[in-house]
Order: sequence, then C-alpha cells, then structure tokens
Amino acid sequence: MAEFFLPKNSTIKKGKTHAAPAGAAKVRKFKIYRYDPDAGENPRYDTYEIDSEACGPMVLDALIKIKSEQDPTLTFRRSCREGICGSCSMNMNGKNGLACTTAIEDLKGDVRISPLPHMDVIKDLVPDFTHFYAQYASIEPWLKTATPEPSGKERLQSPEDRAKLDGLYECILCACCSTSCPSYWWNADKFLGPAILLQAYRWLADSRDEMTGERLDQLEDPFRLYRCHTIMNCANVCPKGLNPAKAIAETKKLMMERAV
Repeated sequence: MAEFFLPKNSTIKKGKTHAAPAGAAKVRKFKIYRYDPDAGENPRYDTYEIDSEACGPMVLDALIKIKSEQDPTLTFRRSCREGICGSCSMNMNGKNGLACTTAIEDLKGDVRISPLPHMDVIKDLVPDFTHFYAQYASIEPWLKTATPEPSGKERLQSPEDRAKLDGLYECILCACCSTSCPSYWWNADKFLGPAILLQAYRWLADSRDEMTGERLDQLEDPFRLYRCHTIMNCANVCPKGLNPAKAIAETKKLMMERAV
C-alpha cells in the first residue's frame, strides 16, 4: 500500500536501520514510513529493531519506545492510550486501526506501519485531517430543532428511542473506516465517506432532532451519499466495532421512504 502515501513524482528510497541493543532477548522489526515534506526528500521506510521483552504489548508502546530510545525525530499522534480519542489511527501490516489497541503479538512477521491511506501526510505517521473535519462540519453535527425548548427541562427521550443511537454515537472520528474505503480514496472531494455518513445518520436517528427533511436534502447527491458500494471495509476495520455501512443503508432507506 506504499503508493498511497507518495507525494507526486516521487519514489520510496532505501531507509535507515536502527539495531536493537546488545543482548536483546526477543527482537521485533518495525518498518515505519518516514516523510518530512520540509526536508524536500522522498519518503522512505526506516527499520527499527526493538526488544519486545522490554516493551509494552501494544504497537503504540513500541512507537513510544522507539521515539524515546532510538529516534526522537519519529512523529506520530497519540493521546488517551485507551482507544477513546482516535488520535493514533494508522495502517499496520495493511490494515487500519488504533496503535493503542493493536497488540504487537497479533501482527505477524515484521510490522509495517504507514499513515492512513490516501490522505496528505503532514509528517511521518501524521495525516492531514483538514478535509475530513470540514466534511464533518458540513453535516452540522448538533441537535437542530424548530420547537421551543421545554421550560426548565431537557428534551426528553424514551429508552427505546435512546437505544436507536447505540452503534452510532460511539464513533471517535479516527477515520480508519473512511480511509479504508476505495470509494472514498477516489472521490474524497465529493463522497462524504463512511465516518461522516455514520455521524449524519446519528442525527437522523435522534428522535429529538426536528430537521430530518433538511438533513436528507443536504445528502441528496449522486456522490455525497450514493457513492457507497457496500464494500464493507469500513465495518471490518472500525476499532469500536461499529457498522457505518448499515448506517448508510438506513439513510438510503429514509431517502426512499421520503420519495414514496
């Protein structure tokens, strides 16, 4: 998948190797994508050997160890380390996921780590989320109502209606699903992608929201919604176990019901 991360008119060059310390008990190799646009050099994969017996169990533990002990120039995002924030999303051995919840022992052979596919790279494993967040803002992800707010009360919701949001609100916007979707790779300028469409349906499914028609009008487009071909990569890689494809199908169903 290396071609997804190449700047125009460039090739992957041979990288550096950082050997494990002498006496390492159990050596694992990590081949990590390196690219600094400010340096004016082509991307490369550097190899880092670490003693997995002296490292935490997750890929993020290995990255932190590498940055702390071998190469402080290595750049990646991280925050919660609990699979909650979505900061450390990346591609590991060809599959998108969170580095903090991906166990090293579950990855066979040398571990190849790249940034999320088909996104511009700011540096190394850090993708540019500017367009992704702009798409998220475009669906207006907040409660929209026409009726006055109940005096002194919240807008109430039955347990049954609240249950309809399960499998939707848990999305952490890590972009693992969208960047695993071929339709999003080739049409990211027009197709909203699995993550954003899941978020859009979250508000369509909310019984308190009163702008269903307006929200559907915003999605009525040959590309914004209908470019989904139900490939299911999105559901296969979601670190929270969500199913964006189902949310997209439910949105299409609402479109059809409105048209009848």
